[in-house]
Amino acid sequence: MQEWANQLCENRQFGSKMTDSKYFTTTKKGEIFELKAELNSDKKEKKKEAVKKVIASMTVGKDVSALFPDVVNCMQTDNLELKKLVYLYLMNYAKSQPDMAIMAVNTFVKDCEDPNPLIRALAVRTMGCIRVDKITEYLCEPLRKCLKDEDPYVRKTAAVCVAKLHDINAQLVEDQGFLDTLKDLISDSNPMVVANAVAALSEIAESHPNSNLLDLNPQTINKLLTALNECTEWGQIFILDCLANYTPRDDRESQSICERVTPRLSHANSAVVLSAVKVLMKFMEMLPKDLDYYGTLLKKLAPPLVTLLSAEPELQYVALRNINLIVQRRPEILKHEMKVFFVKYNDPIYVKLEKLDIMIRLASQANIAQVLAELKEYATEVDVDFVRKAVRAIGRCAIKVEQSAERCVSTLLDLIQTKVNYVVQEAIVVIKDIFRKYPNKYESVIATLCENLDSLDEPEARAAMIWIVGEYAERIDNADELLESFLEGFHDESTQVQLQLLTAIVKLFLKKPTETQELVQQVLSLATQDSDNPDLRDRGYIYWRLLSTDPVAAKEVVLAEKPLISEETDLIEPTLLEELICHIGTLASVYHKPPSAFVEGSRGVQHKRLPGSAGSGESVESPDAASAAGVSEAPPAVIPSQGDLLGDLLNLDLTPPTATGPTPPPSSGMQMGAMDLLGGGLDSLPPIPLRTDTPQSPQLPHQSPSPPDYSPTELGGDIGGSPAMGAGFGAPPAAVPASFSAPVSGGLDDLFDLGGGVGMPMGAYIPAKTLWLPAMKAKGLEISGTFARRSGVIQMEMTLTNKAMSVMTDFAIQFNRNSFGLAPAGPMQVLTPVSPNQSIEVALPLNTVGPVMKMEPLNNLQVAVKNNIDVFYFSCQYPISMLFVEDGKMERQVFLATWKDIPNDNESQFQIKDCHLNSDAASNKLQGSNIFTIAKRTVEGQDMLYQSMKLSNGIWVLAELRVQAGNPNYTVSLKCRAPEVSQCVFQSYEAVLKN
Repeated sequence: MQEWANQLCENRQFGSKMTDSKYFTTTKKGEIFELKAELNSDKKEKKKEAVKKVIASMTVGKDVSALFPDVVNCMQTDNLELKKLVYLYLMNYAKSQPDMAIMAVNTFVKDCEDPNPLIRALAVRTMGCIRVDKITEYLCEPLRKCLKDEDPYVRKTAAVCVAKLHDINAQLVEDQGFLDTLKDLISDSNPMVVANAVAALSEIAESHPNSNLLDLNPQTINKLLTALNECTEWGQIFILDCLANYTPRDDRESQSICERVTPRLSHANSAVVLSAVKVLMKFMEMLPKDLDYYGTLLKKLAPPLVTLLSAEPELQYVALRNINLIVQRRPEILKHEMKVFFVKYNDPIYVKLEKLDIMIRLASQANIAQVLAELKEYATEVDVDFVRKAVRAIGRCAIKVEQSAERCVSTLLDLIQTKVNYVVQEAIVVIKDIFRKYPNKYESVIATLCENLDSLDEPEARAAMIWIVGEYAERIDNADELLESFLEGFHDESTQVQLQLLTAIVKLFLKKPTETQELVQQVLSLATQDSDNPDLRDRGYIYWRLLSTDPVAAKEVVLAEKPLISEETDLIEPTLLEELICHIGTLASVYHKPPSAFVEGSRGVQHKRLPGSAGSGESVESPDAASAAGVSEAPPAVIPSQGDLLGDLLNLDLTPPTATGPTPPPSSGMQMGAMDLLGGGLDSLPPIPLRTDTPQSPQLPHQSPSPPDYSPTELGGDIGGSPAMGAGFGAPPAAVPASFSAPVSGGLDDLFDLGGGVGMPMGAYIPAKTLWLPAMKAKGLEISGTFARRSGVIQMEMTLTNKAMSVMTDFAIQFNRNSFGLAPAGPMQVLTPVSPNQSIEVALPLNTVGPVMKMEPLNNLQVAVKNNIDVFYFSCQYPISMLFVEDGKMERQVFLATWKDIPNDNESQFQIKDCHLNSDAASNKLQGSNIFTIAKRTVEGQDMLYQSMKLSNGIWVLAELRVQAGNPNYTVSLKCRAPEVSQCVFQSYEAVLKN
């Protein structure tokens, strides 16, 4: 037994010599000490074993940095394996031991002159990986030698090292002239050196978008195309990506490049194929469509894309996501390849769904029969998600190919007869869309749909069914009963269903008024009185007002003819599609988002565009050319969703339109550019109603209580108590009524006879700047600011500080709708790029003709600021004194009449504490901010100042300020027809007097 145990022990020892696992086993105590001793051993083998143990410990996370000097001493060896291990250790610990890392410099210099090219390349590669500022300058000379080394392997390694060194210290690389040497390497005789030089320059250019490092010209392009045929697959990808950034001079050069790139389509590596497709898709834009070569190229692009679909599922998915983009841009490439996209039984769900999407995009009159037969088969599968998508796809086919609509409807009815719950619900959703596309054509199927009413439990399906019942109520005998059944659980329904139900019942009432009075009264009451959803409540109030004031107008609005829905509702917005085509073969083409959506920092935010087409009549000018010609382009017709990156905001023209005549009244749309920078997310807030009188109920026989008064009260109106002014704040103020100028007698008459002279006004109050947007929330952009009124112009004065590592450019600003219609009067003027750690001052003039929406608090302003990195949002509050206009001084008699006319309920009283000014000083200070003193009188030692101010939207505010000599506490009484502003006016009083 003992002998057997000894034998087993020997076998184990022998086995451990055969593998590297022994390096990962724990040694005896005093491990570091033992390793230190072995590293300093005279025996080369023992030294190598010790370094392997150190690397093993480092790999599993043990701290072996204490052995740094001992390991560095092992660099002095001819053994390539040992040298590699030591370099590996050095790369890992150099950052934590920068002082020690300097010890290795001499060895690097020495190794860069070693006769063995592998050692020279190893030394230069390691130099690039040691990210320590202290030693970079020592490495410049060895790197310069390696860039001009006779061996191409060393040169190609040195080229990559330049890019790494540039990342550590860009200035050093530029000063040493390494960038020029890299450019020279593009003309190198070895294709791999060329590829690495291109890769290094592309990497550096990405981090410095404005530098023209890759100066591509026909001569350089020719060198790259020559190297393309001979370098490795990764080298080919680098070169093809570089070619994709080049814009040919004309269609002949474009064709020449396409001819030389086309052989890459047959490469075994799918990444090379996709990079070649990207180049060809871009350069095809330059080719006239009537050119024979154009048709040939289309035919050549199809086979490699089809071949990609025979790879493993993960690669198939990437290929399909790219094909989806290609098909949207040029469906003719794959129009004859429909069968390739038919789903296989063993395809993973993500591949199935993507294939389904492409099938719809390729569907046409020629292949629709084939497609429908396939889709009907898919609808009987077991995978629920896939079945849902297949049913939706049938509906999309009906909308896209008109000739197939009847066949599609018939197929959907067959599927409804299966009574499978989720199939029925999806079918109802798509039939609703078919009704929208082909009105008065397939309504005979409504009876079949109504039979399945009870089985609907998904919000989208319920909403679709309610829409159908409301839209075709006159054809459904029991429409009121059907809608009433939904109404029973109104508060348990989703918002989507509630909104649809409200609209459907109003439609029903307008079609059958005598039978549905109680029903419409019930739903309006539920929507306005019992709901806390602002969207639902607003829609309920609008319908109520329409029905009660003008039923004919209600009919025209609610039962208006609806526009036909478009064929393809899910196409990617054209400018975004162009950019994604330029990123084929990258993550952007898989996510279907531009790089700026998921890449942090300055990289990835360079926006690429396809060149102009030579075959079409359109001429695509550069932005500079367009501006020089004075061409103003219309905003894009398709407004992308927030999911499409706020519609590629970084390329929007945010310059406000230049006014050529009198300023137009505010409209409900945004004043700045074609889109809302704030993404539409704030538009759901309730707008200010146009009227404040209680809406009347529709004239029905059985009246139920009318809904509550609108809240909040509108802020429009002039001092004479006229109705609300148009859309609220932005409308011009009404003139002061003539009756105000008549003499008025009363108890307050005498105050105007006691003249109190008002001295020279002081300067306007300007609050100190406060931090609006901290750098940590805006990727390094910090904004602090304030508001000022100078010479009648409101200004937003900001300090922009760049606390990021990259340059910031392309600034633009936009405001959300706000209480007083504040909007930029012009673009944000940041004329020079903002470098890291630089601050600049910006003064943005504002006007008050923007869209209006009541904010909480009233003086809240929501702002979006864009730069080359991203779009950032913040809120700030402006002092309402900025809106006090220069013609805010009332005539005395008008003041008296107005004070009496405003109800006492509208009067607010406030205390201003710790203010040590006399009445004259206070009056002067307030007049500097356009708060005008009309008269002053003294009663029992107390000075009483009567003051007026007028807001930019025409609202007048009247004030009585009481100042008692020796008492630091003032009392201010404010009267206004819009009492909501009183709190903000008081805050301005306090701020002006105390500063």
